Amino acid sequence: MRSWLDRQLHLIDFTLGSLARRKARNLGLLAVYTLLVFVLASLSLFASALRSEATHVLAGSPEVVLQRLVAGRHDLIPPGYLESIGRVRGVQKKEARLWAYYRDPRSGSQLVFMARPDAEVAVGSVMLGTRLAAAAKLKVGDTLAFPDYRGQPYPLRVASLLTPDSELQSATLVLLAEADFRAFFAYPAGHYTDIALSVRNPLEVGNVASKLAAALPDSRPILRDEMLRTYEHIFDWREGILLTVLVGVILTFAIFAWEKAAGLSAEEKREIGILKAIGWETSDVIRMKVWEGLVVSLTAFASGFLAAWVHVFHFGAPLFAPVLKGWSVVYPEFALFPAVDGLQVATLFFFTVFPYTAAVLVPIWRAAITDPDTVMR
Repeated sequence: MRSWLDRQLHLIDFTLGSLARRKARNLGLLAVYTLLVFVLASLSLFASALRSEATHVLAGSPEVVLQRLVAGRHDLIPPGYLESIGRVRGVQKKEARLWAYYRDPRSGSQLVFMARPDAEVAVGSVMLGTRLAAAAKLKVGDTLAFPDYRGQPYPLRVASLLTPDSELQSATLVLLAEADFRAFFAYPAGHYTDIALSVRNPLEVGNVASKLAAALPDSRPILRDEMLRTYEHIFDWREGILLTVLVGVILTFAIFAWEKAAGLSAEEKREIGILKAIGWETSDVIRMKVWEGLVVSLTAFASGFLAAWVHVFHFGAPLFAPVLKGWSVVYPEFALFPAVDGLQVATLFFFTVFPYTAAVLVPIWRAAITDPDTVMR
């Protein structure tokens, strides 16, 4: 075992010397190789972190959201609808909610208005996310006036700002009292946007949704798990768009790597011939070149993955954030927590390290089994 290990160490030492003798060629290959790993790893890490963040945010959402449909479209919850649900077994809490989308004509951003009880937000006041307040140059105590649904300015005083920790949810959120919400949107009294239900047993969520759909044929229960799957599909779709755009870069690298790995220069062939002439075995030559491929590919993978980690978790992935986060006027500023998908990392490792390492075997084997005199000639 000791002699085998010493043999491998000597092969690695010789391999490093061989790489140093062709410094310019190998540094060019390493730079391109590292860039490819950096791009793919950044995309993978950023998408995984966003999925994890979405899962964390939705973890506190209600298990079931009940909407009313009219002619296949989302409609308001009429008076008495909440009571008509009755007591569904397994439902722990029912809450009628008021919220609406609002396009700010000044900034063009899509805002979310949500009514809170007057005890939380006083009438005539409003709570904003820090990002939205910064974009509008507002601070606590200032007065803002959004045009309401009648086209008239509706003045509201900024009572407080939502904490930065919740900015992924609150970046475009506007919290106001129920009375202000109904006056602003000319919302009919007794009507609501939807109903949030909390289920005591997570295993009974599907049964509760089925009971609601059967009891209220004009309703549409939306499960929290369905919302999670929707976010995953959105991120997968956007990640696929970027991969499609980058497929040309990947193919270019594949051709470049294959040409560099599979094509032996005259100097390399002469080196192999000399090694064979001084007593190296064919297996030793192949091992030496396999080590060469592993040194290049592993160095590129480690460097590219480390650079991707810094790019995503320290700088917020500025290269991919506009596409994967979505297009918006007001972008939420939030720190991504490392969430690494082991399967994605293993897949990235397999498709970036093994192809290059394997590409060196055939030309090296052909040169290694050729007569040393023929090779050197």
